[in-house]
Amino acid sequence: MALTNIFGVAGSALNAQTVRMNLTASNMANATMVAATAVQAYKAKRAVFKALLDQQQVNASAPNVGGVRVDRIVDDKSVVPRIYEPSHPEADSAGYVYKSNVNEVAEMVDMMSAARSYQNNVEVVNTAREMMMRTIDILKGSEEHTSELQSRGLISYAVFCLKKK
Repeated sequence: MALTNIFGVAGSALNAQTVRMNLTASNMANATMVAATAVQAYKAKRAVFKALLDQQQVNASAPNVGGVRVDRIVDDKSVVPRIYEPSHPEADSAGYVYKSNVNEVAEMVDMMSAARSYQNNVEVVNTAREMMMRTIDILKGSEEHTSELQSRGLISYAVFCLKKK
């Protein structure tokens, strides 16, 4: 795997963890919602990730083998709580409302896990960038090596990465 692929692999993980954190935020925002039926009640959303293990699995949104992508988003299958609250405007004829199945404690744990994974992948990007810069510094003095790196596009890619910072 080329050094430049590291950016793509880590980038795919950053994207996947961002989706996961967005779903957690949505779940937390809807945690106290109630509905008139169990079918209408908000169900917590979960991201299902897929590892990109071979060339057949990559595409424009995840172009590197070894990356990860969000395969799909599914509803949590846990039971929707039914609460007796006859005075609530959403109560059914028997006086029940149906809460979302969001477990706020589990959502906080999931959010912290996603944030930690995101931070780890930012560290991967920073480490790869530092390695590229050290390589360029070592080879700077040698015109022959510099020409070779330029012909492979590595120097221009490294400079591009630095300019983004």
